[in-house]
Amino acid sequence: MTETTALETTTLEKLDDRGRQIVFTGARTSNTFADTPVTDDELADVWELTRWTPTMANTQPLRVVFVRTGEGKERLLPHIAEGNLEKTKAAPATAIVAYDNNWHQEIPNVFPIRPEMKDYFDADETARHGAGGWSAGLQAGAFILAVRAAGLAAGPIAGYDTAGVDKEFFPEGDWTTKMIVNIGHPGENPWFDRLPRVETEAAVKWA
Repeated sequence: MTETTALETTTLEKLDDRGRQIVFTGARTSNTFADTPVTDDELADVWELTRWTPTMANTQPLRVVFVRTGEGKERLLPHIAEGNLEKTKAAPATAIVAYDNNWHQEIPNVFPIRPEMKDYFDADETARHGAGGWSAGLQAGAFILAVRAAGLAAGPIAGYDTAGVDKEFFPEGDWTTKMIVNIGHPGENPWFDRLPRVETEAAVKWA
């Protein structure tokens, strides 16, 4: 487990160029995976990084199922679109990144200065899923960065049957699939050509 300590200075360090390349500028979505195993410790490291993601009122609504056994893959693969099937079979681990529909139950534990927020979100489902979905989205993006930071390749996919995955893995309806990410080490020809980024001038304004 990571131990956090209070900041001893108000001058923060900047991630060096190599770190930025690993997590951001040089990182790519992997479309093939090597046979190299991924260990439980490596996957635990991914979650250990992810759980420090900032969320609204520290509510942390994201949950993860790491699918890495043959039995688990057999349950998952029927719900994966054909175009993503081979890469999901090959990946030594696949993460079902999910949203906890009852995340507000943890509020007294994770935000003890305002335990009454639990009752507010319990009474207002629209507000609960609006706030929770926003925070889960932040954590989902950070999950991909955490995979990269842990020295692994991330291959998020969009082609899958959400309802089918939810029925198979979350039959009680407590969690909802938000994203599926294949995890491993890059295989043969893993990268598509780098695609353009939106020009800064089109995406950024100054006020």
